[in-house]
Amino acid sequence: MASTGALNLSIDAVWGSARLRWGIVTSVDSPALPRLLVAGPDLLGLGLIGLAATRDPRPAVLVLAAAMVGCQFVALRRRWVLGLLGILWVTLLVVTPSAVWFAFPLYFLLLRALPIRLATGAVALTAATAVAGFGWHQHVLSIGTVIGPPIGAVVAVAVVVLHREGERRRVLTEGLAAAERAAGVLAERERLAREVHDTLAQSLSSIHLLLSAAQKGDTATHVAAAKAAAGQALAEARRFVRDQNPPALDGGSLPDALRAACAATAAASGLAVRCDTTGHEVDLPDTHQLALLRVAQSALGNVVNHAGATEVRVTLSYQDTEVTLDVVDNGVGITTGPGFGLATMRARARALAGDLVVESDPGRGTAIAVTLPVVIA
Repeated sequence: MASTGALNLSIDAVWGSARLRWGIVTSVDSPALPRLLVAGPDLLGLGLIGLAATRDPRPAVLVLAAAMVGCQFVALRRRWVLGLLGILWVTLLVVTPSAVWFAFPLYFLLLRALPIRLATGAVALTAATAVAGFGWHQHVLSIGTVIGPPIGAVVAVAVVVLHREGERRRVLTEGLAAAERAAGVLAERERLAREVHDTLAQSLSSIHLLLSAAQKGDTATHVAAAKAAAGQALAEARRFVRDQNPPALDGGSLPDALRAACAATAAASGLAVRCDTTGHEVDLPDTHQLALLRVAQSALGNVVNHAGATEVRVTLSYQDTEVTLDVVDNGVGITTGPGFGLATMRARARALAGDLVVESDPGRGTAIAVTLPVVIA
């Protein structure tokens, strides 16, 4: 098997070099070749009736030749006709040496109608029969008699094999292109889902909490906060449409954006939210800053909506080779299976060769830590 694979690679290399050097056009290149393979043998068969009439116009020859051409048109739909066609051809070959010319359209017909291995054997048998029949009529085997039909058989097999290989590669290429398009669509859909979950959904949740609080008292303060949250959501939506950086990162640093997110969460929920930064700040790429900000926003949203916590602490730690974001709350812990939010956080981390660790004990809160490698922007 290994030697066969090496031989195939060598043949591909030599053939590719020849095509580049001499401009050889194959079925991979020529859109006309499939039509030639379908119509060519039939037209050639019709032409050979005229040749038979010119070289040997006996009625028996013309009838047999016409019967062969008629069989060609139905052989592809009924393979048993191939056997009848073979009998007619051998009979014609016994009657006249001109029948040897019918071997060439017969090659292509066999290659069209049969699987390639079976067709190759049938073509080889046809070529041998043509050589033997022509030699029987001439009572001598010349070089042209011996090599003519086999060369025609080799050319026919090569043309059909190249055509099938071209079709196989075309189908494979189209399949790969379709798979890549589908993967791209899925990746973009997941990206959009993450952005919507971590921005608009969190903003709408904050607005809902603020308006609920406004119904209980201090209406003006909570309505003003809800209006500010709506303005932030609108800015995020516009940024989202234009595919720009979040407003919180425009002209500011990641620590500033985290502090703004924590302040907005505290204002909307009443939680005690603390934001700290440790280590020497590094100018991270936009992709890393966006991922860390989105993870923080998503984690804070989970705390507000699900944790039942009274306080939460966000810590951004710059280290020599990595940067870590920790979000720790004192809530009830994770009581159900991981939802879309955690899956989104993990996907963001893995997309940047990072990691996400979640620790939670019922009644003792939850700690989320995302770590990304430091890449200097």
